[in-house]
Amino acid sequence: MGRPGSTAEERPAVDATHRTGGTAAAARRATDPLAGYHAADFPWYGLDEGWTGRRWLGQVGTGQRGADTGAPDYGTLGHGDEPARGPEPRDTRRFAVVVTVARREVRRSADNTGILEATSASSAAWLAGSGLLAATWPGNLDRTLRQNWLDQQSALAWDLADDLDGPAWTSLTLPVNGLPQPFRYRESEHGWVLAGEAPGVLIGAYGRSVSAYGVGFTAVTDLGSYDGR
Repeated sequence: MGRPGSTAEERPAVDATHRTGGTAAAARRATDPLAGYHAADFPWYGLDEGWTGRRWLGQVGTGQRGADTGAPDYGTLGHGDEPARGPEPRDTRRFAVVVTVARREVRRSADNTGILEATSASSAAWLAGSGLLAATWPGNLDRTLRQNWLDQQSALAWDLADDLDGPAWTSLTLPVNGLPQPFRYRESEHGWVLAGEAPGVLIGAYGRSVSAYGVGFTAVTDLGSYDGR
């Protein structure tokens, strides 16, 4: 994986800005929040039946392949408390968010200017790590300092995601569709991040005040359970 701001040849197959595709796709999502999820050519994963709390829709994102069609390459499903809409003096939210990333091979970018790397568990780890940062930034920072903090922390998260076998990560076995599956796991002052594989996809997850050791993942058969309308 390349570092943020790298060239098209080095840029990963997914980015953490959660781009949401073209105008037509955005219009569909405005009337149907599930439209982006239904457009995927891969299964979505969430927490299994062991989670009895609230479920909510996150975001879908596209790499360059899907920028015009709106077909996602990755997306999130949330569990527990939704992201804060503004800084909170004392953030007591409890949540776990599952990131599903499609398996993509090395391919040409949509504008034919470079090569998009294949997705990997590092892709899922990066998206999960950046998602955790976006959800837990310190509320006492002003806009400028917040951006500096995010830039610094994002660069660190990128390096960590690129070295899943490094000392910052430990091994953790969790159920996926009821079967044990190895994951790479790390904790920080902001919460926890993990990454691994599932049938047909790569899985990342991040959370806070929810024990990662007690979660399990399953393919979602009813996305309506995440739609709180």
